Amino acid sequence: MENQVLTPHVYWAQRHRELYLRVELSDVQNPAISITENVLHFKAQGHGAKGDNVYEFHLEFLDLVKPEPVYKLTQRQINITVQKKVSQWWERLTKQEKRPLFLAPDFDRWLDESDAEMELRAKEEERLNKLRLESQGSPETLISLKKGYLFMYNLVQFLGFSWMFVNMTVRFFILGKESFYDTFHTMADMMYFCQMLAVVETINAAIGVTSSPVVPCLIQLFGRNFILFIIFGTMEEMQNKAVVFFVFYLWSTVEIFRYPFYMLYCIDMDWKVLTWLRYTLWIPAYPLGCLAEAVAVIQSIPIFNETGRFSFTLPYPVKIKVRFSFFLQIYLIVIFLGLYINFRHLYKQRRRRYGQKKKKIH
Repeated sequence: MENQVLTPHVYWAQRHRELYLRVELSDVQNPAISITENVLHFKAQGHGAKGDNVYEFHLEFLDLVKPEPVYKLTQRQINITVQKKVSQWWERLTKQEKRPLFLAPDFDRWLDESDAEMELRAKEEERLNKLRLESQGSPETLISLKKGYLFMYNLVQFLGFSWMFVNMTVRFFILGKESFYDTFHTMADMMYFCQMLAVVETINAAIGVTSSPVVPCLIQLFGRNFILFIIFGTMEEMQNKAVVFFVFYLWSTVEIFRYPFYMLYCIDMDWKVLTWLRYTLWIPAYPLGCLAEAVAVIQSIPIFNETGRFSFTLPYPVKIKVRFSFFLQIYLIVIFLGLYINFRHLYKQRRRRYGQKKKKIH
């Protein structure tokens, strides 16, 4: 007499693209699950309604399915997922109209066709949104790109100003005061490069890439480039003066600490010595730098008067000659006004950085 075939309880649900089967068998290991000729074959040893036995069943699907079932074992059941070949809603699971006795709807996962369509649309929207985010770049990716870009910018500026600082220092120790008078001819190309690149710093502040206020950035950019390109760059008589050395040296002294501080900030590092220098060195260096710039402007006034460069005559009937030195005298006032604005801004930064710590100590 043949042994009776035991069938487990099987619960099913569907979506437009998938079929879900839940087999009520516990403690199952290595079940035999396959699909051949559109029929699902199941056989496994486990604990079911008839105790610990071998259970099996066969289901011929209503329509075509893909022959690669995916299953997941849990302690209490087996979850099987079968992909439909064509995305559509089925009126029943099996080809035979009469439902097998061991098969029942899985009401935990059951949806009617309209609800399933809504779920499908929601999944499709989620997929499209995910693709859109991937094409635009995730926030984490954008932040990483921003940090990488700022790190490289600060690295390039640091290397440029470091090269000038070291070069001027070595030349001074070797040549002494003689090195003052050809500073422009040996450093100008690198200083031109670094100061033109500094335009990026102001743009970053203007468009929100960095949190730096725009006005102090503009003041420093305009002030330095006016001295470099107008006072030194257009007047050969100024290029051989010692003041060039002091202007370039003081600019470089500030930047060889400022730019590496920003580099470390981009990678979330804080070197306390460098941080202290960045928030302290400007106290003597900025006033001295502005004083050197003012000396350069004062020394250039008689040269501009003598050469008449950038001077002009107002049209008839006024016919008054306006000397460029008049604007330079106004610019002397602007230099110290800019010093006050930047000094105030840097003082607030330093107080915000170190002032709170002092309050905590008291």
